[in-house]
Amino acid sequence: MSLERYRQIVADVWSLGQTFTRRTGDSLRILRPLPAIVAGALQAATWRNGKKSIHAKEENTPFGNGKNPLEHYFQSHRTGRGILKWWHYFDIYHRYFQKFVGQEVHVLEIGIFSGGSLEMWKEYFGPKCRMYGVDIEAACKTYEDERTKVMIGDQGDPAFWKSFKKMVPRIDVVIDDGGHLPEQQIVTLEALLPYMEPGGVFLCEDIHGIHHKFAAYLYGLSDRLNEYEVTVDGGAVNPTEFQRAIHAVHLHPYVAVIEKADSVVERFACPRHGTEWQPFR
Repeated sequence: MSLERYRQIVADVWSLGQTFTRRTGDSLRILRPLPAIVAGALQAATWRNGKKSIHAKEENTPFGNGKNPLEHYFQSHRTGRGILKWWHYFDIYHRYFQKFVGQEVHVLEIGIFSGGSLEMWKEYFGPKCRMYGVDIEAACKTYEDERTKVMIGDQGDPAFWKSFKKMVPRIDVVIDDGGHLPEQQIVTLEALLPYMEPGGVFLCEDIHGIHHKFAAYLYGLSDRLNEYEVTVDGGAVNPTEFQRAIHAVHLHPYVAVIEKADSVVERFACPRHGTEWQPFR
């Protein structure tokens, strides 16, 4: 499809969206951004980068600078329990998880497979790490040890997570590498994200394919980070309950990361500093 055709589609959707929202009013205002979502998707589909990187990576080579301990572990792991990971995940892991290294940290990995990543996480986080694994295959129970508890269950079943939370008092890190179905990912996020400790990190991997239902769910979730209503004198804003708890939502190729706030945000403030101001504002 030509670039001109893409642009025509954007124009048509935009026009349709404007007509639709005028007729429906506020009752379906959640659909108002639809034309902009389509426009952004088509912009990405027809992307032409103006500046080329001077660096290039070949397939199946590390993406980091050699200082990432997870990447080093994976490179060195040639025998024993299997680990299957995309190379670019290691940079993402280390970026968000390194603050927990050497600390007391309670880590949940969903999707154990051959057990190698359970060993990797314990090595990475250090001796104070308490590891929990969840898998639907009963054979994975064999990976339990003095620092690892394995539970067998379906991540897409809210009842399973209800029983899980009764047995596990604390979770700081969630790594969802389970069934990869969007319905499972949504159930897991809804069950665990509110339950996680302040400062916790929820990471979901293998979000493959465009028009992905879980990705769409994340778009809606992250949109609420921008909710804005000035309710306090001086231009300050009282955050919503969601804004109080969630620090950021990050999107990477195939991976989403949600960071919980270290402490509850009580107010967003935008103070003025300085003595010289233009008269037009």
